[in-house]
Amino acid sequence: MSSLPRRVKSEAKALTSECELPSFLNSSSESEEEEEEWEPKSKIAKKPQLSKKNEAKTKKVGAPRPAVARKNVKKVAIKEEMDVSLPIAPAEENRIQLLKPKKEDAGTKPQTSNRKPEVSKKREINSFQGKNVKSLESDEKPSTSVPVVGNQVKHEKSEKDFAFDEPPFKKIKSTTCPEGKPVKNLGGNKVKEEFEMNWDIVQALSEITNVEPWVCANLIRLFQEENTIPFIARYRKELINNLEADALREVQQTLEELRTVAKKTHTMIQKLKKEGKLSGCLLTALLNCRTLEELDHVSAPYKTGSKGTKAQRAKQLGLEPAALSLLQNPMELNLFSYIRPSTKGLSTIQEVEAGVQHILADIFAKDKDTLDFIRKLCQQRYICIQSALAKVSSKSGNEKDIDKFQLYHEFSCNIKNIQHHQILAINRGENLKILTVKVNIPDGVKNEFCWWCVNERWRPKQFLKPELMRILRNSVEDAYKRLIYPLLCREFRSKLTSDAEKESVMMFGRNLRQLLLTSPVRGRTLMGVDPGYKHGCKLAIISPTSQILHTDVVYLHSGQGFREAEKIKRLLLQYNCSTVVIGNGTACRETEAYFADLIMKKYFAPLDVVYCIVSEAGASIYSVSPEASKEMPDLDPNLRSAVSIARRVQDPLAELVKIEPKHIGVGMYQHDVSQTLLKATLDSVVEECVSFVGVDINICSEILLRHIAGLNANRAKNIIEWREKNGPFINREQLKEVKGLGPKSFQQCAGFIRFNQEYIKNFCSSKKTEFGSHGLLTKAGAQGKKKCKPTPYASRQPNPLDQTCIHPESYNIAMRFLSLIEGNVNDIGKSDMQQKVNAVIQKEGLEGTAKRLNTTVHTLQLIIDGLTQPEGFDIRTDFDKPDFKRSIVCFEDLSVGAVLTGKVENATPFGVFVDVGVGKAGLIPVRNITEAKLSKAKKRRSLGLGPGERVEVKVLNVDIPRLRITLDLIRVL
Repeated sequence: MSSLPRRVKSEAKALTSECELPSFLNSSSESEEEEEEWEPKSKIAKKPQLSKKNEAKTKKVGAPRPAVARKNVKKVAIKEEMDVSLPIAPAEENRIQLLKPKKEDAGTKPQTSNRKPEVSKKREINSFQGKNVKSLESDEKPSTSVPVVGNQVKHEKSEKDFAFDEPPFKKIKSTTCPEGKPVKNLGGNKVKEEFEMNWDIVQALSEITNVEPWVCANLIRLFQEENTIPFIARYRKELINNLEADALREVQQTLEELRTVAKKTHTMIQKLKKEGKLSGCLLTALLNCRTLEELDHVSAPYKTGSKGTKAQRAKQLGLEPAALSLLQNPMELNLFSYIRPSTKGLSTIQEVEAGVQHILADIFAKDKDTLDFIRKLCQQRYICIQSALAKVSSKSGNEKDIDKFQLYHEFSCNIKNIQHHQILAINRGENLKILTVKVNIPDGVKNEFCWWCVNERWRPKQFLKPELMRILRNSVEDAYKRLIYPLLCREFRSKLTSDAEKESVMMFGRNLRQLLLTSPVRGRTLMGVDPGYKHGCKLAIISPTSQILHTDVVYLHSGQGFREAEKIKRLLLQYNCSTVVIGNGTACRETEAYFADLIMKKYFAPLDVVYCIVSEAGASIYSVSPEASKEMPDLDPNLRSAVSIARRVQDPLAELVKIEPKHIGVGMYQHDVSQTLLKATLDSVVEECVSFVGVDINICSEILLRHIAGLNANRAKNIIEWREKNGPFINREQLKEVKGLGPKSFQQCAGFIRFNQEYIKNFCSSKKTEFGSHGLLTKAGAQGKKKCKPTPYASRQPNPLDQTCIHPESYNIAMRFLSLIEGNVNDIGKSDMQQKVNAVIQKEGLEGTAKRLNTTVHTLQLIIDGLTQPEGFDIRTDFDKPDFKRSIVCFEDLSVGAVLTGKVENATPFGVFVDVGVGKAGLIPVRNITEAKLSKAKKRRSLGLGPGERVEVKVLNVDIPRLRITLDLIRVL
C-alpha cells in the first residue's frame, strides 16, 4: 500500500479527484475538471518532485484506491467492454493518415484517451510497475497518451486483436468532433445500458451483420455520440468503410438487440442473486446467452410463480448429490440409501431413479458444449418445417380464409431454403388457427447426439454398473425429448420469423425510399381528382408552386357525365391545366375511362391533356389530421384529399412525409411484423430521404423540417418561429441562433439545409442598411435589459457554399481546394468550375489532392460534388417520373403474348407487382427478373425493382376468375 503513491506520482492529481468516487459515477462536470487538469505539460513534469507534505497528502487520499478498484472490478470490465477496445481503422499507413486529428482539436484530445485510465487505473498501475517515472516525464503528451492506450487490453482478448502503437480513440475523436467541441460521455459512460457478458459486443455485432470489426467499433461510438444515420452515411464514410444507410440501420438494430439481451441478463442475475438462487454454473450460463431465446431457456426454471421444474423438485428432495456422484464417482453411489418410504418422490427405488434422471437431464440441457454440439449437428442435417390444415379449421373455419392458405395445406420445406414470405404466411395461418406447424428433426440427429453424450461428453469417470448406465441413457434421451428438442424448435422458428420480419421491414423501407424519391413534376398546373360514386369526384387545381387555385365536386357516374364534362373543360382552359392526376381508390377505373374517352375524342382541344394514376394510400387519413386542418383550415376534408393527390405528383417527398409511413402501403405482411421495428425503420428511411434531397430552409414547411437529421418537432417549430420573427435565414451559421438548436443538432442538420442564393441576394440588397444596424446591436441590447453578445456582421453575409451538400466543418478545406484550382466561390455549379476541377484531379489524382489538402478522399469527393453540381441540383432527377397516359386497356382485352408498359407498384421477395393500366396489378415472379434485363446505367442497391420504375412486360398468363396476371420482364425503361 505504501508503495502506491511512488508508482503514481506523475498522475497524483488525477488520482486525488478520482479516489473520492469511482470514475463511472463521476458527474460530467467533474470529469471535465479532471480533463483540464491533465492538459498542462509543466504540471505533469513537476509532479514527481512533490514536497514531502504534498506526497503524504496524496498518499492519504490515494490509499483507498486499490480497494475501490477491487470492489468495482466487474463494473470496470463492463465499461471497457462497451468502450470497444478495437482498432478504429485497419492498420494501414494511408488509413491512419486519413484519421489523424487536426491541430484545432488539441484541446479535446485528452478527453477520449482519458476515459480508459479512469476506469482501469489499477491495471494501468501494474503495467507501469517496473518503469521509471522519467519515461513519463519525457513524453510529449500526458501519461494518458499512446503507451497507456496500447497496454489497456481486455483479459479475455489476445494481443493481436489490438492496435498497440496507435491512439485510435484520438483519431475517432477528431473525426467525430471536427469543430473541437468535446462530446461528453464518449465511449459509453451510461453504465445502466452497458453490461458485461462473456462475449465481446463488437465481435458479436461483426459476426451477425458481416461488417468488419473496426467498422462496428466505430459505429458503436458514432451511435453513442447520437449521430444520425444520414449524417454518418454522408459525412463519416471513411469511418464506416463507405456503408450505405440500409447497412447502418441493420447494424444499429442488431446493436440494440444485443444490448437488450445484455440488459435483461443483468436484470435476471440481480433478481436471482436477491432470491439466493444464483450459482456459479448458472451465472456462466446466463452470461453466455446471446439471444433472448437462450436467456429464456436458461432462466425459465427460476422464474417466480412457477411450481418448479421436475429437476428442481428432485433437488429439493436432496437427490442432487446422487446425480453428481453418478457422473463423477459412481462406484460409491448407492441409490437405495436415498429411499424414504414416508416421503413422496423417495418412497421407491423407481422414484429415486426418476428424480436423479430429471436432475441429469436438466444438467445436460443447460450445458453450453452440449447445446453447441446439437446445434452444429442440426446445421449439417436436413431440418424441415411442415404445415398442414388444422383439423378444427377444416370443420368450422371460413372457407374464403382457408382458400387463401391453399398453398400451405400440405407444405414442407428445408429451413435453409424457405423464403421469408412463406414463413410469414405460415405464421399468419397458424395465428388464425387455420394451419398447424411443426419443425421436423430426423431421428438420426437424436441417435448421434445420444451416443455422443453417453460416450464422450458425459462419459462417467469410473466404471458404471448396468443399472446406472441405464439411468444415464434414459437421462440423455429425456433431456433431448423433453428439453432440447422443444428448445431447438423454438430457436429455429424464432430465427426464421425474426429474419423474415427484418426482411419484410427492410423491403418496406426500400419500397418507401423508391416512392419518396420519385422524380417531382415541376412547372405544371395540375388537377387532382379523388374519384367517387355517390358523393361525386372531388377536384382540386393547384399551381406550379403548390398553391390551391380552385376546388370543386363533379358527379361523373350518376348520369350527369356529359354536363360535368363542360365544367371540367372550362376549368382546364381557365387555369391552362393539361395534366390530370387520378387517385387509385373507389371508382378509379370508371373515372380513368371517362377521362380517356374525352382525351381520345380531343374534347379538351386546344389543350393536349394527359392523365396519370397515383396511389391515394393515406390521403383520407391525412385529410382529417391536425396538420391538414392547420394547412387548409377552410377546406372540406374530402377536398383536402384531392389537393394531396395532386401534390403527390408535383413533389412526392414533401407530400408523403405528412402521412405516417405505414399507411402508404408498399410493404408485405406489415401488420404481422414488430410495429416498433417497422416504425423505427420507416421513420429512419423518411429522415434519410428528406436529408439526402435537402430542404430550402426559407420556404420549406414545418412538417418537412421535422424529418431532417438532427431536428425534431420542437426544433422545427423554433426554426419557423425564428424565420417569421427575423426574416429569412441568410446562412447556415444563423441556425445556431435558434432556440434549442445546440452544437450537436447543428452538426447533424447543417449539411442537409440549403439556401437559395438568388433569393438571399435580393433580400440582402433590399435590407442592407437594416442588417448593418442589426449587426451592431441586438434588440435586447438596444433596450438595455441584459447584455447580449453582438452578432458579427460577417454572420449576416450569404455564403455560396450554403447551397451545396458540403458540411460547414469542411468549408475550410473547400476554400483551400478552390485556391488550389484557382476557382471562385461564386462560380459554383458552372461549367468553368467543372473544367478547373477536372484539370487538377487529372493532374494530381484524387488521392494526391486529398493528401495535399490534408483531408480524406471521401471528404474531397463530397466537396467536388458540391462545387460542380448545378444550382438547384436534385438527386431525384435520376429516379422515375409518373407514367402519363392518354388511353386505357381493359382486363378482358389482355391476351397472352401482349407487350405492355407499366409502372412498378410494389416489390416483394417473391416478385414485383406492376400496374399495366387494367385496374389490377400483374405479377412478375422473381425468377423472371434477371440481371441481364435490368438497366446497366442505374446504380442498384439490389437485383429487385422498386416502386415507381417503368418497365416493359409481356403477358404470360391471364386468370380471369381469380383476376391474376402473370408477366415476364422484357426490360426496364
